[in-house]
Amino acid sequence: MKLISEEIQNAEYLVEETNGKKSYKIKGVFLQSDIKNRNGRIYENDILSKEVKRYSTEFIDKKRAFGELGHPDGPVVNLERVSHMITALKPEGKNFIGEAKIMDTPYGKIVKGLIDEGAQLGVSSRGMGSLVTKNGANYVGKDFYLATAADIVADPSAPDAFVEGIMENKEWVWDNGVLVERDIDAWKKQIESAKRVAIAEAKAEVFANFLKKL
Repeated sequence: MKLISEEIQNAEYLVEETNGKKSYKIKGVFLQSDIKNRNGRIYENDILSKEVKRYSTEFIDKKRAFGELGHPDGPVVNLERVSHMITALKPEGKNFIGEAKIMDTPYGKIVKGLIDEGAQLGVSSRGMGSLVTKNGANYVGKDFYLATAADIVADPSAPDAFVEGIMENKEWVWDNGVLVERDIDAWKKQIESAKRVAIAEAKAEVFANFLKKL
């Protein structure tokens, strides 16, 4: 079985305010069936529907359907990196429409900060399964296991472009002046010291810290 993730960019991030308190939610297409996605894979509807039903019963209904910020490199959801909880996943034609609420966890706070600053974010499903190649496409097998319906992923050009600039010692300027050198040095050390599996999270944290200073 292979680790399989599929990214969808058009999720909608909603911010609602009640009595001065903000609540953050995600809503949109989390999964798609019977269509060749940009990774060249096809999930047949009967296989995906069966797995979504299991995931909903075992995880969503029991309030333990969590997702992370970034691109984890394994199928297990790490609770210390959880940023949101999936609250619904319903079929709509060949798509599965999901909803999630951003939690008040350390990584959830990063997501909230990114949303407040206008960052473009997407969602990425994560699971395990075998692949069968036929007719020029990779079909996901009947053994497909959905680990999480949605991790939160950034627009690839945002944190990566920022980090690239930091690592190349570019000067970053905003209305109040120049980004101070000690911040750049600290962020460079954070990125360089991150283990390979934590690079995505390190980039997201550095980018979020930058946004807080705007």
